[in-house]
Amino acid sequence: MKRRNLLRNGLLATAGASFLGPLSGCAPVATAPGSDRKRARNIIFLVSDGMSQGTLTMADQFLQRRDGRHSHWIQLYRDSRVVRSLMDTSSASSLVTDSAAAGSSWGGGMRINNGALNFGPNGELPVPILQKFKQEGKAVGCVTTVPITHATPASFCINNESRKNQHEIAEQYIPLRFDVMMGGGLEHFTSEGRKDGKDVLAAYRDAGYAVALSKNEVAAAENDKPLLGVFGENGLPYSIDHVNDTALKTNIPTLAEMTATAITRLKGNPNGFVMQVEGGKVDWAAHGNDVAGLIYDQVAFDDAVKVAMDFAEQDGETLVIITTDHGNSNPGLFYGKTADENFDRIQRFRHSNEWLIGKMLEGLTPSQLIELTTEIQDWTPTTDEASSLLKAIAGLSDENRLKPEKQPFGPLAVMQRAHTSVHFGADSHSSDCVELAAFGPGSELVQQFTINTDLHNLMLRAAEMPESYLV
Repeated sequence: MKRRNLLRNGLLATAGASFLGPLSGCAPVATAPGSDRKRARNIIFLVSDGMSQGTLTMADQFLQRRDGRHSHWIQLYRDSRVVRSLMDTSSASSLVTDSAAAGSSWGGGMRINNGALNFGPNGELPVPILQKFKQEGKAVGCVTTVPITHATPASFCINNESRKNQHEIAEQYIPLRFDVMMGGGLEHFTSEGRKDGKDVLAAYRDAGYAVALSKNEVAAAENDKPLLGVFGENGLPYSIDHVNDTALKTNIPTLAEMTATAITRLKGNPNGFVMQVEGGKVDWAAHGNDVAGLIYDQVAFDDAVKVAMDFAEQDGETLVIITTDHGNSNPGLFYGKTADENFDRIQRFRHSNEWLIGKMLEGLTPSQLIELTTEIQDWTPTTDEASSLLKAIAGLSDENRLKPEKQPFGPLAVMQRAHTSVHFGADSHSSDCVELAAFGPGSELVQQFTINTDLHNLMLRAAEMPESYLV
């Protein structure tokens, strides 16, 4: 009997303490941190594309050991400043989604087949969410480290039966007059890159857009025009390559810089703004099992999280959503006597595997490859390993030499793992449930378990949009 009373009293004491707040010495229950149930005037939706749980974890561990701090995302959890949820990512056609279907679940509010953009299994054409917000007078935009015509940004913007139609998507954006669109993908906008020979950049200029192809041109762009910024033929460079190349740092903005620029341009709208921020190269690095590319781009995404959170905390009217569309390749740091010191080696990497394979394509000898790898990634392949990589390169046809999926990323990653202790489970998307964090007005609407399609109506409700927009 006494034991039962002690348990009961202890539980009541614990429950009472949870309402006393931080001054009581007990952490408050995190039902809706940063939210007092106000309307969300602004929404910033951040997506680390293809981020498995191991990617989030390793980026945090990397920063702890290199900089003595946690990642901004993990620190939000440690401080109980966000609502946290687990999200199901399935598409209409598979338990394992692609980015087009995953993004469309948010953008259109319905599950669609892999490969499509807001184009339902029965021909449905849900109105993409940025079109809804634009119609209600909000400023809207997307920034990404992959082509601005790629699946994730497009999923918030347009309807198309195939994500592959990037030339078409580039033209679909023009009449929408979204306020900020920045990323890569120049090949879809220039006459040299398009089979139809259209100069789509000229079409944007004729439609009244400011067009920027470098950081300096972004800074000089007129504020009273919608902005299209395109900074590379395909995706932007991996962050690890960017930070070690003066020309890239001078000409190409980081994701955090694009996020800050977009907020500055959008926040003056009297009706508020909605924007999507995508760390798209996280997904590309996971596909390539490129450990340094992966971790450095996740850190770059985390820098953008800080930009968004700093603004939201000062503004008080901004809902921030931080998530991923699906896992990819399930990487992780695995046990061994030298696991910690091996993992620390990644701090000394100066270039990505993509950069290294680009040098292999130029015709190195085995001894040159060994010397280069030792210099820029701090590990030394054997002569047999170097020869096998170069043999794989030499065996590629002219057409396949330009295709990443044909290049020896997998064998290179297998060689590296003995030196980094990081292993990848595969080179493709996974069906894992994923992380979702929310801060600010509207975060109280987030449940502990989320279906990806739930976020469409959640954003609309947080912003108190007309009921007619709800799916």
